[in-house]
Amino acid sequence: MTTAYVTRLGWLLAGLLVVVPAAVAVGGYRQVVDGVAIYFGILPAELVRGHPPSHPESGMHGGVPVGENHLTVALFEDKTGVRITRAKVSATITGPDSFKVTKKLEPMIIAGSATYGNYFSMPGPGPFRIVLHIQAPDAREGIEAVFAWARS
Repeated sequence: MTTAYVTRLGWLLAGLLVVVPAAVAVGGYRQVVDGVAIYFGILPAELVRGHPPSHPESGMHGGVPVGENHLTVALFEDKTGVRITRAKVSATITGPDSFKVTKKLEPMIIAGSATYGNYFSMPGPGPFRIVLHIQAPDAREGIEAVFAWARS
C-alpha cells in the first residue's frame, strides 16, 4: 500500500469526522479546556469495514464491529498547535433509556498523526452526552470535556 494512498485515506477519515451528514454535534466538535484543544468526531464503523485485512485500521480496537460507531479524538496544545501524544483518554457516553458506557480510547495513527479512538454502540438517535476524560502527559491533573451528539 502506498504512502499517498494511506495519506489520502487519512484525510478522508478526518474529513468524515466533521461532515458526516447523518449526525450533528450540538455545540460543535471542538473545545479548549485548560489550554488543550480537543477535537472529536463520530462516524459509522461500516466506513472502516471496507479496508483489506492487511490494513492497520481493519484490526484496530479488536476489529470492526457491526452496527457501531467509531469515536475519534485529537488533542493539541491550543497556543502552539503541537499535537499531544501519550495522553490517557477515556469516554463516558450516556443517552436515552439510562444508556451508559465507558471505554478507554486507544492510541492510533491516522495519516501519520496520533489520535485516540474506540468503537461504541449508541442505540437510537440520541441525544447522547459524551464526556472525555483526558490525562495529558506531564499534567498534574486530568481535564474533562463534555460534548452533545445526536443523529439527525
